[in-house]
Amino acid sequence: MTNEKKGYWVAKANVVAPDKQQNYGKLAEEVIDKYNGKFIVRGGLQQTKEGDEFMRNVVVEFPSYQIALDAYESEGYQKALAVLDGGAIRLYAVVEGY
Repeated sequence: MTNEKKGYWVAKANVVAPDKQQNYGKLAEEVIDKYNGKFIVRGGLQQTKEGDEFMRNVVVEFPSYQIALDAYESEGYQKALAVLDGGAIRLYAVVEGY
């Protein structure tokens, strides 16, 4: 068994073009599946306690931090970002697990 820490995509978004967001989402899901990611948080109820309000929260878990980075930098995900093309105002981070 490895002690490698998991990796996460952590995102907050305000969708401004739902059609672009929907098309992005389909492509992003393909990348997440390819890199063995799984959704931990995807929408759902929320209460922002500090900072700016965002309508959408997403957390995706990957087997490792490096895999999370590779997935983000992959050709497939970069294609998804090109499709999104300003369709959402986002905060996005790739984070190593604890």
